[in-house]
Amino acid sequence: MPHFVIDCSEQIIKLKSPQEIIQNIYNTAESTGLFLPEEIKVRINPFQHYTTGNTSDNFIHVFANIMQGRNTEQKANLSKQMVLELKAMFPEVPIISINIRDFERATYCNKEMV
Repeated sequence: MPHFVIDCSEQIIKLKSPQEIIQNIYNTAESTGLFLPEEIKVRINPFQHYTTGNTSDNFIHVFANIMQGRNTEQKANLSKQMVLELKAMFPEVPIISINIRDFERATYCNKEMV
């Protein structure tokens, strides 16, 4: 925990390598001090087929799934830092966004917990 899943147009991974994108998202998450470094997970899903407002404009959207317990200010800062990093990496990409979803501690389970 946390999981950062990057959905993007396929062109994005031609502009920068998937590993560079993943590392920058990891570094940004770590820099907030909200997570233990060894718990940060990042994945990328490039899409060949999509529409953005009936266009084929490039896009990046990060789905951040984090354990509940962070306040609104912390989550807003995390969102802002992620978008700032991606905007710096991809100034030519018109659509860059993120949303944060909280996992409920009471209902979360992984294999180490059973």
